[in-house]
Amino acid sequence: MTSSGHVIQDKGNLHSIQAMLFAVVMFAGMDVCLKYLAAGYPAVQVAALRALASLPLIAAYVGWRGALKGITRAPYGMHALRAALGIVSLALFAYGLRQLSLAEAYTIFFVAPGLITVLSVFLLGEQVNGARWVAIVVGLVGVVIVLRPSAEGFLTLGGLAVLGAAAAYAVSNVTGRIVARTERGEHMVFWLMVLTALGATACALPVWVPVRMEHAWLLLGLALFGFFAQVAITEAFAHGEASVVAPFEYTALAWGVAIDFALWGVLPDRYTLLGAAIIIGSGVYLIRHETRHDSADHP
Repeated sequence: MTSSGHVIQDKGNLHSIQAMLFAVVMFAGMDVCLKYLAAGYPAVQVAALRALASLPLIAAYVGWRGALKGITRAPYGMHALRAALGIVSLALFAYGLRQLSLAEAYTIFFVAPGLITVLSVFLLGEQVNGARWVAIVVGLVGVVIVLRPSAEGFLTLGGLAVLGAAAAYAVSNVTGRIVARTERGEHMVFWLMVLTALGATACALPVWVPVRMEHAWLLLGLALFGFFAQVAITEAFAHGEASVVAPFEYTALAWGVAIDFALWGVLPDRYTLLGAAIIIGSGVYLIRHETRHDSADHP
């Protein structure tokens, strides 16, 4: 349902799942760039560079979509909250990547879908049925089988940092669902990037390290991957139930395996194949469940 272009049409959970799948691919590419940058720059500066690199593309995207009208009539308080959460999440994740492998960081960060589901019940009033809980739990079991995290990894400062990043990310995405009830998706992305860039840069100035020319390709990667990821993730959570969309972040595992093979020549072992089968199975199950649900609602 639309009203003067302000209330976004609910395109359904399947549309949001497609947007999430694309977002995961883009985030995987962005995380590779973040890991390289985190080795040589302060974590909060990495967060600032992520936002600054994507901002020109975001601004161009908003103009191309014809969404400049009404962009200044925004709920600045909610946008500022999401930006603050984004800065915390990015900085903590970048710090964690200094101490952890990408696989370990993903393992810990995968608590986010569960957190989003719980928050969606209390903050959004969503009904989470047994099928969705099963998909989330089974998917998480698959992730643990694949990555086999050690207990020690969760107790390090890096592990705690990534856990904090996951919590901030979960709150940010549930908050985004609330904002999406009255805001255009383009406006949400624009203000998130603008306020994140301003806030993170202000925090990073005291410890700013000059960016070296050989890292220009990493900034370009941040710009492109970050832009497409942010647009897709906003689309995913704006039009679908958070508790349904969130489990598909587990597909990052498949891209992690592909990146490992492409960059470092690492092939998956039997545990990876078993875990991947479980994760894919849980995703297919949820898609089939949502297809039947949507068909029942829209005969």
